[in-house]
Amino acid sequence: MTAVTTEPGTAPTNVALAKAVVRSWKAPIALGIFALISLVLFAIIGRGGSAVSTFRLSTSKDFIQLPDLQLPVRATGVTVSIVLILITLLSVYLVRQNRKVPIWLVSVYAILFMVGFLSWAAANGTIPLPGLLIGTVGLATPLIFGALSGVISEHVGVVNIAIEGQLLAGAFVAALVGSLTQQPFVGLAAAMIAGVLVSFVLAAFSIKYFVDQIIVGVVLNVLVAGLTSFLYSTLLSPNALELNNPPQFHKLNIPVLSQIPIIGPVLFQQTIISYLMYITVGLVYWGLFHTKWGLRLRSSGEHPQAADTVGINVNSTRFWNVSLAGAIAGMGGAFYTLVVVGAFNKEMTNGAGFIALAAVIFGRWDPIRATLAALLFGFATNLQNVLGVIGSPVPSEFMLMLPYVVTIFAVAGLVGKVRPPAAEGKPYIKS
Repeated sequence: MTAVTTEPGTAPTNVALAKAVVRSWKAPIALGIFALISLVLFAIIGRGGSAVSTFRLSTSKDFIQLPDLQLPVRATGVTVSIVLILITLLSVYLVRQNRKVPIWLVSVYAILFMVGFLSWAAANGTIPLPGLLIGTVGLATPLIFGALSGVISEHVGVVNIAIEGQLLAGAFVAALVGSLTQQPFVGLAAAMIAGVLVSFVLAAFSIKYFVDQIIVGVVLNVLVAGLTSFLYSTLLSPNALELNNPPQFHKLNIPVLSQIPIIGPVLFQQTIISYLMYITVGLVYWGLFHTKWGLRLRSSGEHPQAADTVGINVNSTRFWNVSLAGAIAGMGGAFYTLVVVGAFNKEMTNGAGFIALAAVIFGRWDPIRATLAALLFGFATNLQNVLGVIGSPVPSEFMLMLPYVVTIFAVAGLVGKVRPPAAEGKPYIKS
């Protein structure tokens, strides 16, 4: 922590105290740990001096066929380790100068570390890069919907612990209604309604009756998990063909764009729900920071008393926006049953709502940053599948816990000190 200097015999003024800077060493420490891991694992231990890793950059349908990229494992590991050490030293210098470590520098660090790791893990093997990234987007889609739900709900002042329940309810109802109607769009709409209904309960108890929002969210998660599991066992499972066999959304390839190397297959060979996700991210960002709706929403979560004095109905604003957040999370739940699996299974969301909540914090309550954080977690999840296929020496137990390790590291190690909306979690009682 920096010192506050004043004239001899005088007390520090408020201005001087305001200028005091608290140094956060979280980023340099985290970067240093991973630089040490890189040095030991990739450079010192390595996997043989002649081993080569191959990265496939194109698919057979791309306009331009990019040649495979081959990297010598040992040389790549040594080079990456040196650069990571230099970035770590730069971060130490920046913190000593009372400056923040920029997010772009951390992003470059993460990319370089991942290049070294993939090169080491895939020694004498081939990693299909487009396939790895396509799987990342697919696994991150429900996380992104959940993260956007959390961003809206928490900006308006309500802690949305119930994202997991909203995702699970959306998945269940999408499977049931989609099976009954044989219309995936009807199933998607029903999933949004299911998410709204779960949000109604959260909003009613936390906003109208002033019940602790975290307790309500936890109870809702347990309630939805138990209810959907019971209905699956008693209703869906015995009648699987009629009630748990929804039609799935098929991939829609956007002409020309889908044939661009790497980017095309990843972004433009997706299902309608993924395209809706792109639109939702843009709309939420634009709405939150560039519209009157967003200003009213954020003021209700930042300073509800001030919002009330200018005529904003704070509790009504909170109620309807928490409901909107539930509808967005419901779309994420529908992705599981209408795209990925094609049926509902017990607790199939598998903690995705809590990872989405971590993405909200990691993204500092910003829709774009939360989306990028969700993509990071999706990448970590898909990476375990890819490395398992190519026979990586990384233990399978570690790969199973990798997404959660990344979540903990991202939130605890790189975020540093963050400030949520000031009135988040606090009920507003009109005086």
